[in-house]
Amino acid sequence: MKQALKVGIIGDFNSAWPYHKATNDALSHAAGSLSIAVQCSWLPTPSLDEMGSESVLDQFDALWCSPGSPYQSMEGALKGIRFARERGRPFIGT
Repeated sequence: MKQALKVGIIGDFNSAWPYHKATNDALSHAAGSLSIAVQCSWLPTPSLDEMGSESVLDQFDALWCSPGSPYQSMEGALKGIRFARERGRPFIGT
């Protein structure tokens, strides 16, 4: 059995925001259409502004910067985006 594709979602999840639910739904729908397993994890932006956040980001096969600015930590969001760009990780920003 193939291992699940791990997608890190850079953003401050809020269940009251419909576009955050839509982000989860979009990844689930795409995975179903492609017949692959996907494991999504939301990465709060303040946690990405801390030392060692690169080791957290390095666990993911792809990164998605979620809608919903202003982020709790714009620097954390930018650090996640920079990581994806500099490490050649698949990345999408909405």
